Amino acid sequence: VERMELASRALNFEDAARARDQIQAVRRVTEKQFVSGGDREDLDVIGVSFDAGMACVHVLFIRQGKVLGSRSYFLKVPAGTELAEVVQTFVGQFYLQGSQMRSLPGEILLDLTLPEKTLLAAALSEQAGRKIQIQTQPRGDRARYLKLARTNAATALVTKLSQQSTVHQRLAALAELLGIQAINSMECFDISHTMGEQTIASCVVFDGNGPVRAEYRRYNIAGITPGDDYAAMDQVLRRRYGKALEENKIPDVVIIDGGKGQLGMAKAVFEQLEVPWDKSRVVLLGVAKGGDRKAGLETLFLQPHGEGMALPPDSPALHIIQHICDDSHNHAITGHRNKRAKVKNTSALELIEGVGPRRRQSLLKYMCGLQPLRNASVEEIAQVPGISSALAEKIFNALKH
Repeated sequence: VERMELASRALNFEDAARARDQIQAVRRVTEKQFVSGGDREDLDVIGVSFDAGMACVHVLFIRQGKVLGSRSYFLKVPAGTELAEVVQTFVGQFYLQGSQMRSLPGEILLDLTLPEKTLLAAALSEQAGRKIQIQTQPRGDRARYLKLARTNAATALVTKLSQQSTVHQRLAALAELLGIQAINSMECFDISHTMGEQTIASCVVFDGNGPVRAEYRRYNIAGITPGDDYAAMDQVLRRRYGKALEENKIPDVVIIDGGKGQLGMAKAVFEQLEVPWDKSRVVLLGVAKGGDRKAGLETLFLQPHGEGMALPPDSPALHIIQHICDDSHNHAITGHRNKRAKVKNTSALELIEGVGPRRRQSLLKYMCGLQPLRNASVEEIAQVPGISSALAEKIFNALKH
C-alpha cells in the first residue's frame, strides 16, 4: 500500500496501478478468509485514505461475522479542514439521514478518532433504539478488519485519482486545441428516433473530473416534421439555453453530435438567443462521425463551412470527445428505447373497447407485463380485478389477433 501511495504522489500512475492490482488480488483472498470463527457479530468497518484534497471512505459491511459487501465513498476535503471533521459529518449523514434504508449494526469500527464520538454514538443509539458503539482502537480480528478497510480505501483512492488525472489531461488537450484557457464544463447533444417517430434529444454534462450523471437530461421533441434532426436540435438548444443560467451552469464547450449542417444550425440558434448571460464565451464544436460511428474516424468542425479537422487516434483531445459523444448517444438511445417500449406495451390494449387507463394498468400490473398477458388464457385474464368473463374473452381475442 505504501509503495502504491508513493507512486501515486509522484504521479507515476502505472506503477501505482500495478501495486493496486497486487493489493486487489490479495484482498480478494483475504476477504474470503475473514470469517470470524466464534463471534457472530454485526458491525460496519470504516477505513479512510486521504490524498490531493480528496478522501476515500471505504465501508465494510459485516453481518454474522462474514463480510457481506463493501462500498467506497469519495469526499472533497476543503483546505484547512480537519479530516476527522469531514469523516464525522459523513458518518452522521450516512447513518442518520439514510437510517430508513440502512440497518444499523451493533458496532462501528473507525480508522480515526472523531471529535464528537460520544455524541454521535448517542444519536445513533437513539435512532436504533439500542446501544450502538463506535470503536476507534480495536484489537484482534477487529483490527484486521480495519486494516482491510484502510487498504481498500487507499486502493480505491489511487484508482479515482488516476482516472481524474486522465480526464484532466484530456480536457487540457482539448482546451489547447480549441484555443481556450480551460474547460470546466462541457455539454453534448444527440438526437434519437425511429423513422422520425418518438424523437428524443439527450444532453450530457462533463465537468473538470468527467461525467456528471446527475445533470444528464432527456428532452421529448414534439411539433416538428418527422425525421427532421435539424429542427429537433434547434428545439432542444433553445429549451436548454434560451433562459437565464447561473454562472456555474454556463458550459465552456457545447458539442453537437453532427456535421457542418448541425453546427451551422446551432450557431444560428445561439446568435438568436436573447439571454442575460454571456453566450459568446461558449465554443460550439460539431463532430461528424465516420461510417457506423466507428471510433477514430470523427471529423471536427468549428465553423459550418470549409474543411474539418481529423485528430490522430491517440489524441487525448479526441478521447474526451469520443467519451462525451458516446455517453450522449447512449443516453438518447436508452431514453428512446424506454419510450418506445412504453408505447408498445400500452398500444395493443388501447385499441380494445371497454379497456380504459385503469383497467390497462390493472391488467399489466396483475399479469406482470404485456407478454404474460398475451400468453394468458381467458380464465386467467378473468381473474384480474375488474375484468368480467365477457371482457376477458374480448381481450384474449384482441391480443391473439
